[in-house]
Amino acid sequence: MADRPILFSAPMVRALLAGRKTQTRRLCKDQPPSGVAIIRKTIRPFGGEPYHAFERRTKFGNFGGEVPVKISRGDRLWVRETWQGLSFGDYQPTKSSLCEVRYAATDPCADLDGEARGYPWRPSIFMPRWASRLTVIVTDVRVERLQDISIADALAEGWPGAVEANKMPATKWYRHLWDEINGAGAWEANPWVAAYTFTVIKQNIDQIEKVAA
Repeated sequence: MADRPILFSAPMVRALLAGRKTQTRRLCKDQPPSGVAIIRKTIRPFGGEPYHAFERRTKFGNFGGEVPVKISRGDRLWVRETWQGLSFGDYQPTKSSLCEVRYAATDPCADLDGEARGYPWRPSIFMPRWASRLTVIVTDVRVERLQDISIADALAEGWPGAVEANKMPATKWYRHLWDEINGAGAWEANPWVAAYTFTVIKQNIDQIEKVAA
């Protein structure tokens, strides 16, 4: 089990908070070469919970090695999102952990420009661990082609509903979302992705341990 950061956009953070998002798909860093199939196996150890392992194979037999995914079942991921820390009293941007943290995903002034809001946003990549307010625990990992996503999986990716998604069904909405994040044509490329299923805890990762203690 490892603790790792993971980035989410503001709409996906809102989906996490609303309980709509329990999956995320990320590009596999090393795409298997053409003709390689990903074989998923369910391992059922005696006296333990089932888990999944993967092999890469070609028509000539085993390809060798493991599918390169960074995140494993049981890992805890602390969510990074667009944010700002403000000092107490004068509410000026500060890098001190003794501050009030504002989050762009839920700040009522998020859509105002920086001058009207009174402070700029910091990109999610610069969010430190102590400022994170959400933790996800990975319960399952799958390696699959992007276009293999099912309707149930698209719903679990945080589909906001037909009205909010301009009446698009879940899979079409997800196709649009993927291209929006990764660029035009990214869906048509149909890359191999790691599909992570998780549970959401609405707490800082280090506060979870304190509460448990």
